[in-house]
Amino acid sequence: MTGSFVGDMTIFVLALLVGFEVISKVPATLHTPLMSGANSIHGVVLVGVIILSGYVHGTLGYVLTFVAAAFGAANVVGGYAVTDRMLQMFRKRPVPAAAAKEDAR
Repeated sequence: MTGSFVGDMTIFVLALLVGFEVISKVPATLHTPLMSGANSIHGVVLVGVIILSGYVHGTLGYVLTFVAAAFGAANVVGGYAVTDRMLQMFRKRPVPAAAAKEDAR
């Protein structure tokens, strides 16, 4: 059991280091689209939670499954909310009626 734990922790630490290195190289103009897309991908986490919930027994398992589902859902909703706010920056703003009448003269 110790060997698999050490292997799992090695992969986890390497993933952290590679992820940090990749994200730190992203320019500021691409950071928001990248992160909003990454957050929306957490739908995969929700599918995993649904599959995992069939195998869980006991109070601790139910609590951890609920927490994972809540965090995954919050990340999905947050990802789409950030993407929507980002896309609103590129929409034309409506012209007020008074300004439109003055422009027509």
